[in-house]
Amino acid sequence: MTEHPDSPYAPDELVRQGGVGVPDAFMRLWTPHRMAYIEGENKPTSSAAGSGCPFCRLPGLADADALIVHRGESAYAVLNLYPYNPGHLMVVPYRHVADYTELTDQEVADVATLTRQAMQAVRAVSGAHGFNIGMNQGDIAGAGIAAHLHQHVVPRWSGDMNFMPVIAGTKVLPQLLTDTRALLAKSWP
Repeated sequence: MTEHPDSPYAPDELVRQGGVGVPDAFMRLWTPHRMAYIEGENKPTSSAAGSGCPFCRLPGLADADALIVHRGESAYAVLNLYPYNPGHLMVVPYRHVADYTELTDQEVADVATLTRQAMQAVRAVSGAHGFNIGMNQGDIAGAGIAAHLHQHVVPRWSGDMNFMPVIAGTKVLPQLLTDTRALLAKSWP
């Protein structure tokens, strides 16, 4: 690597840092709020149920404080604190279970109903063109909180994979989560 005249780093240090700090034509878009998720903020240190699990703790809070959009009989819908897209919800059973096969028939029905209603509410509020819906079962499958089952409902729009996430690794969320929660709660079928 050649030394840039404006760089405070010696050439060998630039190689170790992968060129970071070398002036170039790229604008850096920083998303420090994502570091909280990466570093495990709010992630339980144990797989046990109770106050250490955010999905067990949230139902004990006021809906607006917990970002809960709707409460069902055996599950609830809550905004994702670290959303992939605006309106990204999760449907979570109240009971602390890790695996879909552990759900009762009532819980399965409630999760399905709340997922359908979440899609209806998001479409009514934002006109989503489609959805990614799914569960990551276990740490190895990418579950951020593997001990408490949750299903993601991620709204999608034509062209939502623009240059920001593809090139810049950045999501633009045009609305505060509290505002999104209020709109979705008001529009819940």
